[in-house]
Formats: sequence, C-alpha cells, structure tokens
Amino acid sequence: MSEPDGINIADEVARLTTVADRQLRTTYARLTPWQKTLVARHPDRPKAKDYIDTLITEFTPLAGDRAFADDAAVLGGLGRFQGRPVMVLGTEKGSDTDSRVKHNFGMARPEGYRKARRLVELAGRFGLPVLSFVDTSGAFPGIDAEARGQAEAIARSIEACLEAPVPIVATIIGEGGSGGAIALAAGDRILMLEHAVYSVISPEGCATILWRDAAQASVAAEALRLTAEDLLRLRLIDQIVPEPLGGAQRDKTATLQSVTQAIQEALGSLEGVDAATLRNRRREKFLAMGRETIG
Repeated sequence: MSEPDGINIADEVARLTTVADRQLRTTYARLTPWQKTLVARHPDRPKAKDYIDTLITEFTPLAGDRAFADDAAVLGGLGRFQGRPVMVLGTEKGSDTDSRVKHNFGMARPEGYRKARRLVELAGRFGLPVLSFVDTSGAFPGIDAEARGQAEAIARSIEACLEAPVPIVATIIGEGGSGGAIALAAGDRILMLEHAVYSVISPEGCATILWRDAAQASVAAEALRLTAEDLLRLRLIDQIVPEPLGGAQRDKTATLQSVTQAIQEALGSLEGVDAATLRNRRREKFLAMGRETIG
C-alpha cells in the first residue's frame, strides 16, 4: 500500500469511517428498550463524580447522616454551578473494581438516603438550589439495610425533596432504579439522558417476579416503558438530554456540555419562584403523574 499505484490510505480510512458512522447511527436509532438498558449500564458512561468534578466548582463534600455512618454510594456537598451556589447530590457507581466496591455499586443504604435528606433540608435552610445526578440500579437490598429502616429512609428523602422550599433539578444519567432513584429525583425538573433508563424495577427483577426467569428481561424491558422517549410521552420526565452518537461514553465532553446547558435552562425557568409555589407545583406534578399513568 506504500507503493505509488497502491491504495490511498487516507481516502480508504475516510470512506470506512463514514460507513461506520452511518451504521452506528442506524443501529442507535433502532435500539430496543433492553438494548438501551445495556447502554445505560455501560461501564464507561460518565458517573456522578464526573459530573460533579466537571460542572461544579469549589465543591466541598459533606458526609454522614448524623445517626449511623457515611454512605459512599451517595455523594453530596456544596459548590457552585456556573458561579451560583448550589447543593449537589449524586449516586455514584464507581469506575473500576476498587471504586465500585467502595461505593457499593451505587446501591445506597439507609444512611445514604438520610444523608441526602439532611443535605436537602440544609439547602432549604440556606436557600440553595439542589442538583442531583441519579445512576443506581436501586437501593441496597441487604438484611442490614432493611434492619436499619431502608423503606423509611427512602420515604423521608422523597418527603424532603417534595417539601423543599428551593428549586430541585434531577438528572437521570444512567440507571434510575426503583425508589432508590426517586429518593433523589423528586424534583421540579427531571432531566434524562437520551439512552438512560428509569423504572420502578430492573428488567431482570421484573422478569424474575412475573416469569420466574431472568432470561425474560428483554420482554420485561418492553413492558416497563423505561426509555426516555416513553417517559417523556407519559409525562414522567420533563426533558430528554441528547447524547453523542453511540452514547455518552463515546464523547464525555459533549455529554457534560449538553447536561450543563439543560440544567442551566431548568434553573433559569425556576428562578424567582417563591417557596410556596414551588411546593404546590411539585405536589401537583407528582399527583398528575399518577393520574396520567392510571388513566
């Protein structure tokens, strides 16, 4: 190929790149709900820590639930978003074996949700908007978590979000699983990445309950209506944030820029709204979700 009359490598590479991009675009335009679930779980997708490190300046982490311990699955702290003081929360899965074990694969225990509640209440006291980044398969289902009041902790975290006198903007960045996700996502604006998923239960869990066979997960994913397009149509989320071709993991910089813009617009739409109006709108928003899905 190095001979003068051989193949022009630059032209050939350009042609193959064009073909590959076209195939990728076609493939991602036809992803099934189960395939979207696999994309949402891709190990290289940006995690909550990536968003916090990039979007938030002067970040000061806050730890502990003031009752039992600090849960590394839930990150939280004070910082600035575009120069504006905010409170930040996020469920962190980890990016390698050591960090995944440290963060318990993003599955929070009661102390994680009690920490989230504490920080939301702190944000309300000081008039700080809350930004949350949700990426969890669900709350930790262990016996120790249940013994320490997992259900109560999740319910109290949801209550704190619903009662907060400040704007809350939640972004589903990967998996939004069950009450473990809702505990940090009961906000005024719910954003969702294009290939993220958000559901009351994982497809495998649903398949195990209904068919006693986790291999039916792809069928369950279809029934759960867990894609961003389904949830926007059902009015369970407010906006879909587009991802780069091939998913967020292919271009993290572009993904972070898109999320930044979406959060900025969401916060702008809530600026100047008084506490009573925020609470009433939030209440009506979630009551309407029940009416839409039941109806």
